[in-house]
Amino acid sequence: MFDEKRYARLKWACRRGMLELDVLLLPFVEQSFETLTYEQKVIFERLLTSDDPDLYAWFMGHQKCEDKEFADMIAYVLKAIKIR
Repeated sequence: MFDEKRYARLKWACRRGMLELDVLLLPFVEQSFETLTYEQKVIFERLLTSDDPDLYAWFMGHQKCEDKEFADMIAYVLKAIKIR
């Protein structure tokens, strides 16, 4: 379950070292995270453990993410925040 403490840690994890990622991830968590199923929330949480250069390449479409769950979540995030 995503209690308040776990959600706060997740939100903090969205604050990355790259502005481009911050403007994608933080708005998604604040506006759309609660609409996800528990399984999707866990996938998103795991996605955030990826390195910033990988996240940047995947979200910007410079590189294809080989992990299907991550790729689906990335597409979901981009659609939710109306990018691409």
